[in-house]
Amino acid sequence: MVVDVADGYVLKPKPPYDVHDSLASLPDNSTTPDARRATVSVIVDGWPDDVRTCMGALLQHVPVDVVIQAADFGNVDGAGDALHEFAGDRLDELHLANPMTNWAAARNALLRADVGRIHLWCELSTVVTGDALTPLLDAIESDDSVVAAGWRGVNVDLDEEWRSVTEAPPGDVDAILGYLLAFRRATGLAAGGPHAKARYYRNADIEFSFALREAAGSGARLVVPAGDLPVRQDRHHGYHDTDPAYRDKESVKTYNRFLARFRGRTDLLAPRA
Repeated sequence: MVVDVADGYVLKPKPPYDVHDSLASLPDNSTTPDARRATVSVIVDGWPDDVRTCMGALLQHVPVDVVIQAADFGNVDGAGDALHEFAGDRLDELHLANPMTNWAAARNALLRADVGRIHLWCELSTVVTGDALTPLLDAIESDDSVVAAGWRGVNVDLDEEWRSVTEAPPGDVDAILGYLLAFRRATGLAAGGPHAKARYYRNADIEFSFALREAAGSGARLVVPAGDLPVRQDRHHGYHDTDPAYRDKESVKTYNRFLARFRGRTDLLAPRA
């Protein structure tokens, strides 16, 4: 491969997989009918050891009618090569030429490329240690009012005038965190996916949760199943290994945008005791 660099070009071995030039070159299946039960979507942006841990656990524990969709951005530190080690029928591997610079753009492109009835976000730091997906899928498939289900939920703190959220117990919740989040693909597309300005993931899952409920209409529910799901979280590089100034700036921007759009929309909150 001929690769442009600042002072000319370098030659690199061609990888054993196809590489897309940009997100725009990924397929757009947003108008395609559902072709499978569910898809677990994972963003790979480095950390090859974490890729092996996360992918190995998913392929071992997810139901056989669920496909893993994993997008490698830039083969950072060989993470794309680590992903390719799991190549097979149950893995839809996508490789992009450049590192990821916009979280929402990546998530939206993967949502549009999917053909599953239920689309799931899974962070690279999220490791399933058993069948954690079936309770989420069952929660959605058994009740038409449930548009999303996930591992961890939060509720808006009304006493703080929506300026913060608190961890929610299992059951109906205001929002689901994106560590492991399942939602109806059609509703996610109708909601427009995560907001295009959410370049960084933090708080964008809260914003998207409210957009999902708004798009689904009256009576829509987001739930966390009862019981302890077999899931653990390893080091979350997206938080701990991101420049703190950038992390805080983007997180505040997203939360302020969430407040500007949704604060006071009590019709979008989960029932309160």
